[in-house]
Amino acid sequence: MKIRIWIILLFTVQTALAQRGSYADVLDLRTLPPVGISIENNVFSDFGAWHGYALPARREDNGAFMGPLLMDMSGKWLSASFSRLSLSESNEVLNLGEAAANVVYYPGLLQQRLRINDFAVDQQLIFVSGREALLHTKIWNATSRARKVRVQYSGEARGISGGNSAITVQGFVIRFPEGTALQADSTQYSAAWEVTLPPGGSYEQTQVQAYYPGETEAPRDYDFAEELRKNEKRWNTYLARFFAGTKQLAPAEKRLAVKCIVTLMSNWRSASKDILHDGVFPSVNYQGFYGVWSWDSWKQAAGIVTFFPALAKDNIRCMFDYQNEAGMVADCIYADKQENNWRDTKPPLAAWAVWEVYRHTGDTAFVKEMLPKLVRYHHWWYQQRDHDQNGLCEYGATDGTRIAAAWESGMDNAVRFDSAVMLRNGDSAWSLNQESVDLNAYLYAEKLYLAKLARVAGDANTSYVADADRLRTRIRERFYNGRAGYFYDRMLQAPGHVEINGPEGWIPLWAGVATAAQAAAVKQKMQDTTEFNTYVPLPTLSAAHKAFAPLKGYWRGPVWLDQFAFGTEGLRRYGYRQLATALENKLLHHAEGLLAATPVHENYHPLTGKGLNAKNFSWSAAHLLMILKNK
Repeated sequence: MKIRIWIILLFTVQTALAQRGSYADVLDLRTLPPVGISIENNVFSDFGAWHGYALPARREDNGAFMGPLLMDMSGKWLSASFSRLSLSESNEVLNLGEAAANVVYYPGLLQQRLRINDFAVDQQLIFVSGREALLHTKIWNATSRARKVRVQYSGEARGISGGNSAITVQGFVIRFPEGTALQADSTQYSAAWEVTLPPGGSYEQTQVQAYYPGETEAPRDYDFAEELRKNEKRWNTYLARFFAGTKQLAPAEKRLAVKCIVTLMSNWRSASKDILHDGVFPSVNYQGFYGVWSWDSWKQAAGIVTFFPALAKDNIRCMFDYQNEAGMVADCIYADKQENNWRDTKPPLAAWAVWEVYRHTGDTAFVKEMLPKLVRYHHWWYQQRDHDQNGLCEYGATDGTRIAAAWESGMDNAVRFDSAVMLRNGDSAWSLNQESVDLNAYLYAEKLYLAKLARVAGDANTSYVADADRLRTRIRERFYNGRAGYFYDRMLQAPGHVEINGPEGWIPLWAGVATAAQAAAVKQKMQDTTEFNTYVPLPTLSAAHKAFAPLKGYWRGPVWLDQFAFGTEGLRRYGYRQLATALENKLLHHAEGLLAATPVHENYHPLTGKGLNAKNFSWSAAHLLMILKNK
């Protein structure tokens, strides 16, 4: 009987957690009317659409959703508000700015409720595909007499054309119900009609708002009530999947989890032009991130699979769509493949991501699909990035430039590379003259993941395990400095280590390559308040180093949440659960805005907690989901 009651209570709790209506405004989407290419605003997008919206921050913008923001190869606001509602009765315009207003963002839904002059006006905006959104308006007559009202939508943008109940501009289309009278010139439009509302009666209207980047397509017809039901069910399913099996979280932590989910979903882009599978942008708020990036994709997938497995799989596939014959995966890809960056790749975490997908889904077919590609990518490192063919790899580039080699590490301006130079390995293959401990620890972990994936696929190949055993010994011997008690890079054909204390030193704990004694020594540095146990813990450079500069140095001091998460996972792996939990709690409570309705940042200042660089950053959101899931 007690077990049955416990199951019922657990089901009730999980059901409550999974209701999107419990998570209003987990991210503040209210904004002043945006213009041009100013893309710092928080925005709402869904279903992999290439356009998004925000909520109005001013009363005078009641009746309008801000935008749309168009997000193709670059981001720009088509208009401050391209579909603005106004109402008139007896030739008198109602001032919606004076209405009692409730403006709210729920996961997957923007909503305005306005009350003025015994009219009730509800506006709801949802996405129904990777191209189309629906704006639904419902107007109630709250009196006991019939009333005639003039309903008008209007907007401004350059290059407008109108006809057949539709407005078109720059690939964006608004389709009104058939027969709607339109007036349009090259810069503005209006659509207006008269409605008679019976006593206590209502009127409803739905318009399709669609953006077709590089495509020509006609918007489809939709039943809004049915689409709203599907939208709510879909979002409640995302939340239910994440919270299922998650340990007890505080209310603010639950809201953070949902904020991370909506961050990833707003950065989702469906297949378009030369992006062949759905993928996730690093951030909608930074022009340089309007593409899909390999390192980001692996981390995003490991977080996304906790609530949306299909997107996690496609987020991996979209990068491997461009794997070349040698096995290399590009650093990043774009809707225009001519812009793809083949100068470098990123650290090998793809097999880890595929394993995370399998661990959550049990999808054997996906493993079989990806395994040959992962194997080619793994061997590419040893063919193209092992200068002296000693079984230990270096970061490098295809064009011989040091900047591309630093990009390949993912830690663009890390202090440890300050003295490194390039060495030629062959045609379009160069290495830094520096073997990196994190790269080889990642490759060690990848061998073990490949072995596990091979078993899932029915391949009894055990060579990966044997190779990993040999590599583990090499890493322990070559990269660990017993005097300092830390792991460091090594220069080729040079004595000693590159003694820079950075997160690369704890990656051997995440990979499980360190001995117990080595892990204990690394743990001492991680908990040292003069080095890594800062106000926001685990910065990308020891706070004691003279080059420590979080405000000026991208990888010279800020706390990046991927490296943070690898650090706490590594501590747990070696039994230091209490320290890992303490560091995670410091992060959650000290990093600016994590437990508030403000965006998740690319990284954080370790001494002040200030959010730094790009906002609404996908891999930060993904790793926060993993941290919360595993707390």
